[in-house]
Amino acid sequence: MIKENQRILNAILVIIDIIVILISLGLAYFVRFKTTIFSVGGSLPFSDYFIFTIVCIIPTYILLYYFFGLYKPFRNQSSIFSGAEDIVKSDIMAFIILVAILFIINQPNFSRIMLLLLSLFGMILTIAERVLVVLVLRMMRTNNLNLKHMLIIGDNDLAFEFAHKINSKTYLGYNIAGFLGRKENIGKRFEGTKFIGSFDDLPRVLKTHKFDRVVIAIPLKYYYHLNEIVDACEEEGIKAEIIPDYYKYLPAKPSVDMLDDMPIINIRYVPLDDAFNKFKKIVSDYFVSIVAIIITSPIMILTAIAIKIESPGPIIFKQERIGYNGKPFMMYKFRSMKVQDDEEEKSQWTTKDDPRKTRIGTFIRKWSIDELPQFFNVLKRDMSVVGPRPERPYFVEEFKKTIPKYMVKHQVRPGLTGLAQVNGYRGNTSIKKRIEYDIRYVENWSLALDVKIMFWTVFRRNKNAY
Repeated sequence: MIKENQRILNAILVIIDIIVILISLGLAYFVRFKTTIFSVGGSLPFSDYFIFTIVCIIPTYILLYYFFGLYKPFRNQSSIFSGAEDIVKSDIMAFIILVAILFIINQPNFSRIMLLLLSLFGMILTIAERVLVVLVLRMMRTNNLNLKHMLIIGDNDLAFEFAHKINSKTYLGYNIAGFLGRKENIGKRFEGTKFIGSFDDLPRVLKTHKFDRVVIAIPLKYYYHLNEIVDACEEEGIKAEIIPDYYKYLPAKPSVDMLDDMPIINIRYVPLDDAFNKFKKIVSDYFVSIVAIIITSPIMILTAIAIKIESPGPIIFKQERIGYNGKPFMMYKFRSMKVQDDEEEKSQWTTKDDPRKTRIGTFIRKWSIDELPQFFNVLKRDMSVVGPRPERPYFVEEFKKTIPKYMVKHQVRPGLTGLAQVNGYRGNTSIKKRIEYDIRYVENWSLALDVKIMFWTVFRRNKNAY
């Protein structure tokens, strides 16, 4: 019944998506040819665009939506905008494919601008459509419609924590129909749900009740029972699902590698381990660095002259930092302090009214001009434009002893700016909070996140910059 409902919902979604594409076509055609926003130029009849939409555009979009998972169940989505990124990806891919088709079939008169407008309108309308569908489904589930009935096997903290999450999020549309646990717990209740049997009663309970999902949440020491629990579920045609007792050690997006036929669960998901993501990061680093060096070269030249005039010593300050995979490198900065003793420099924080700073140094640190030479570190591949800020070896040794997961930040290249810095954790601020943001960046990297951080770096004033 549940699968049948999902098929009906998918069919409705496909029909709505087709209507959205046709509306987008009408809007795109109107904006391109019936307004003065673009120069009019030559145009094919609307009928030609309509035929191409029916024959090529609609099938391309629907297939891409399917492959990007936009027809999967919405029930477990944490946000009403969860599918927005996949819609954007699908529409960009569709635009590229359709332009390629036009090139292959030799249609120079077909407006590429109109096709781009169709893609943009399609993105906006499809995201709005999906948000509306999710909101309607959540409202129905909150009112006890379209519910799935669940059996939880377990009577430990893991089972109760999971049950509490389900009960507190009624919009997910799950009803916990019962628990199975130890015999002494039969008849007891947790948050209103009754223990309807013991672990040994599973075959009988499955035969006498109708469950859509069976979730196994038992302690690790009882995993030797898993085979019989899974077999009992499969005999009744119910797919068993397991919440690992060690789930707290797993990342938000677990990834699994295969060694021959044996699965290996990666404890931490690092998007930049993926070759394509790494390639995108490298290309963006080189592009941003070269552009930034060209744009800021007058500022760097003036800064170098000012430093040389004000105080004796080198213009560029080089300091050893710990980078990718824990390897040391020399990081470049404009010198903002008087020349100091090597040992003092290795282990001393910069303070707000630090007497070691020069007048030029105070100014360039306030506006982060001292960091500009690090774009050359990016070109050398010591650093990225965005990433966790690198630390001196002395402090790395100190922090790794006292701050849990401190060394995780070294699984990606360090950056000129990072998620922690744009959220105010720079300089003499909480190291624990900084590491939380660094790990969040490591596990959730995307090109879009890098762009956001760069934008925030430019437009957010950091009061801890000194």
